[in-house]
Amino acid sequence: MKIVAEPGVPQVLIVREFNAPRELLFRAYTEPDLMKRWLGPADLQLVVNQLDPRHGGRWRWTQYDGDGKGYVFHGLYHGEPTPERIVQTYEFDQAPGTVYLNLITFDEADGVTTLTQNTVFFAVEDRDLYVAGGMERGIRASMQQLDDLVAELAEEAH
Repeated sequence: MKIVAEPGVPQVLIVREFNAPRELLFRAYTEPDLMKRWLGPADLQLVVNQLDPRHGGRWRWTQYDGDGKGYVFHGLYHGEPTPERIVQTYEFDQAPGTVYLNLITFDEADGVTTLTQNTVFFAVEDRDLYVAGGMERGIRASMQQLDDLVAELAEEAH
């Protein structure tokens, strides 16, 4: 997996390959029962409060730590989500008004799908707070859990 957060650039780029068809990755991003199996570090419990993957649809989830404290994230879908791409805004309730844009693409070739997440921020300071807030730990854990999930789904499909 590659995570790029160049100093002074209001962007984080994540690229990872999965040995699974993109349809399985798309399902993992758009089906609540699948999403809660991979998103976020394993020591946090994820509750999918809302997931309406359509143009103008809203998404919202809460991650709970071991003490029961909740961390709420939410946003909107822009354009119709497809197995090729998802465009969504993203906001963390503890930083109201700090909105960023995610473009997630799924490029498949020979049964291998490259997931690219391009996250763009209004300001470098917003990006720096995102990175300092443990983004890399969460992304690495999530991507490994997503890999395990799509491998399991691919196995079930055969």
